Amino acid sequence: MKDILAALKSWRTASVTLLSFSSGLPLGIVMIAIPDWMRDVGVDIRIVGLITLAQLPWSLKVLWAPTMDRWQLPWLGRRRDWTAVMQIALLILSLMLAGVGHHPDTPWVVAALAFAIAIASASQDIALDAYAVDVLHREEQGIAVGARTAFYRIATGVSGGLAITCAGWVSWPVVNACLALLYLPLLWITWKAPDPEVHPIPPKTIREAVWEPLHGFLSRPRAMEILAFVIFYKLADTFASALIRPFLIDMGYSSFDRGVALATMGLTASLVGSIVGGVVTTAIGLGNSLWVFGFLQIFSNIGYAFIADSPVNRLLMYSAVGVEHFTGGLGAGAFGVFLFRITQKRFSATQYALFSSFFALPRIISGPITGFVVNAIGWKLFFWLSLTAGIPGMILLQRFAPLGVREPAVEQKD
Repeated sequence: MKDILAALKSWRTASVTLLSFSSGLPLGIVMIAIPDWMRDVGVDIRIVGLITLAQLPWSLKVLWAPTMDRWQLPWLGRRRDWTAVMQIALLILSLMLAGVGHHPDTPWVVAALAFAIAIASASQDIALDAYAVDVLHREEQGIAVGARTAFYRIATGVSGGLAITCAGWVSWPVVNACLALLYLPLLWITWKAPDPEVHPIPPKTIREAVWEPLHGFLSRPRAMEILAFVIFYKLADTFASALIRPFLIDMGYSSFDRGVALATMGLTASLVGSIVGGVVTTAIGLGNSLWVFGFLQIFSNIGYAFIADSPVNRLLMYSAVGVEHFTGGLGAGAFGVFLFRITQKRFSATQYALFSSFFALPRIISGPITGFVVNAIGWKLFFWLSLTAGIPGMILLQRFAPLGVREPAVEQKD
C-alpha cells in the first residue's frame, strides 16, 4: 500500500500518464476520424480504404527507433526533446488538416497529411515509451501502465468518436483546429516533466544503435523464451476479440446491442481492468499478477462460448463482453510492467519498439485465422478451442517466472 500511495503522488507517474494523452490523439484522428470524414463527404470507398494505409508507420516504427537512441537534441534531454519536436509537428500538421477542411475534393492531400501525422505520432510514441522506461521507478510502473492505457484510450475517443460528433455540430476545420491546440498544454507538460535520474551513455554509431539492443536482449538468459512469451501471453484473448463484432451479428444482436456492449461497457471494463491490473501488480508483484491475470483472461472466453449456444440473451452478452474486456485489461496492466522490466534503458527506444511490434503480431494474424477456423468448425467450438491458445504463454511463463515467484529476475543491466 505504501508503494501504491507513493506512486500516486509521484510527478514521474503523473507526467508519464498525462503525456500518454498526446500519444492517443493522433491515432484517433488517423484511424477513426479521417476515414469517417472522407466517406461522409462522398469520397470513393476505394480511396478511403487506401487512406487507412496511413496507419502503417505505427507498425514500422522499430525501423527508425535506433536513430532516436543514437541522437538527442540539446534542449530537454534524451527523450523529452524528441517528444517536444513531434508534438510541435503534430500541432502544425493538425492545423494544416484544418486548412483543407472545406475542400473534400482533395482527398489525396488529406491522405498525405494523415500519413505525415502517423509518422510524427509513431516517432512520438517511440520517445514517450522510452521516457516511461527511463524515468519510472520500479514501484511506479504498475500504476503508470494502467493510467497510461486509460488516458491513451480516452484521447483516442476524443479525437475519434467525439471529433466526429462535434464535426456534425460545427465543422471539420474547427474540430481539427481545436485538436491541434490540445498539443499546447501537452508541450508544457513535456517541458516540466522530470528528467530521468540515470543517464545511460547513448550508442556512438547507428550500427551500435541497431546491433547492441538486439545483442543486449539475445545475450540474456532465456531470451528466446521471453520473446516467445511476448507473442503468446495474450493469444487466447486476442483470438476471442478478433472478430467479435461479426460474431455478435451472427448471434442476432442489433447494432444498438453491439454498440452498448463494445463501445460503452467493453471500453469501460477495459479501462477499469487496466488500472486495476496496474495497481494489483504493484501490490502482489509482477510474477503473481502475470499468473493470475493470465488464467483469468484465458477462461474469460467461456462467456462467448455460452453466447454461441444460446438464443439472444442481452444480459449474458453484456456480462460476457464486460468480463472478457475487464480481464483483458488486467492482463494488459501486468504485461505492460513486464515490457518495462525487460527493456534496457540505454536502448529503451529501440527495444521497447521491437517488443511492442512482436506483441502486435497476434493481433495482425488473428483475424484471418479466426475467419477460416470459424468457417470450418463454427463459433461455439472455436471459443472452446481458443482456451488452448493461452497454454503456450503460461508454459513459457513457468520457464522464467515459476509459479509463486513474486518478482521474476527479467531485468537486464545497462
